[in-house]
Amino acid sequence: MTMQPEIMRNHWWWRPGWSVGRRFYTWHLTFEGQEDVHRIAGEYRSALAPLGDVLTLIPDQWLHLTMQGIGFVGETREQDVNAIVEAAHARLAAVPAFDLRIGPEVLDPEAVLLHVHPDSPVRAVRSAIRNAIGDVLEEIPEKAEGFTPHVSVAYSAGDEPTSPIVEILDDLDLTPARAQIRSAELIVIHRDNQMYEWERFAKVPLG
Repeated sequence: MTMQPEIMRNHWWWRPGWSVGRRFYTWHLTFEGQEDVHRIAGEYRSALAPLGDVLTLIPDQWLHLTMQGIGFVGETREQDVNAIVEAAHARLAAVPAFDLRIGPEVLDPEAVLLHVHPDSPVRAVRSAIRNAIGDVLEEIPEKAEGFTPHVSVAYSAGDEPTSPIVEILDDLDLTPARAQIRSAELIVIHRDNQMYEWERFAKVPLG
């Protein structure tokens, strides 16, 4: 690990604009059918299971790599969302499909994260998506800067010392996972149940 905060903070505080029942349009990379990604996530879940009262362990179904938001449902016109999807088809066709190595872990103040390598293809996908949004909307939400590609395997569910987590992670020596990235997904996400859960709105293939 490259960073070890002393105290975890609860990831599930309500960020501005969010509440129970709210839904949000956002682009993610997801890992349906990616058995090696599920393998490493399962190994982390098994190792961290004794801390299930202070960590939210992420099931395979909800593993994701956060990319780029658009806006809240009800505040964003669906015709604009459909137009962004059409623009993304053209933009992402120019971005080649690629493979990723996922892992090892980094302990963030709110999560156990897995770094992804190389990160430049992920950034290229995000840039294409941002350009697609810019083709439709006057202003692109979220900043281009400060994006660090990662896959979370657990979120902090409280304000607790990190030492028990560090002790477990220091004893692990897990083989990084290989993932095949062949598409990006626009999803409608919520966090009503202290988990990021979603329905797919569109799946757009890479070139």
